[in-house]
Amino acid sequence: MAQITRDEVAHVARLARLLLTDEEIDTFTEQLGKVLDHARDVEALDVADVPPTAHPYPLVNVVRPDEEVPCLDRDVVLAGAPDTEGGLFRVPPVLGDAP
Repeated sequence: MAQITRDEVAHVARLARLLLTDEEIDTFTEQLGKVLDHARDVEALDVADVPPTAHPYPLVNVVRPDEEVPCLDRDVVLAGAPDTEGGLFRVPPVLGDAP
């Protein structure tokens, strides 16, 4: 297991302004040790012959093409809304005082 101490975990928690219990510090020390072990395993892999890639599969233009289709009828859509005003959706204000 990677050598990360309980004091280091507590120190990082303080820097992040996290209030951790002793039990949480013990749990995170073990978990972070496992993460660091895994990172060490990945770092040890020989990837000299592996080309850089952004995706593991050779995908090309996976976005559907733009096609013009009929839009929904405004009255039908607005009929399902809880509140409308002047042919638009009425929503509660996000800023300021509510009515």
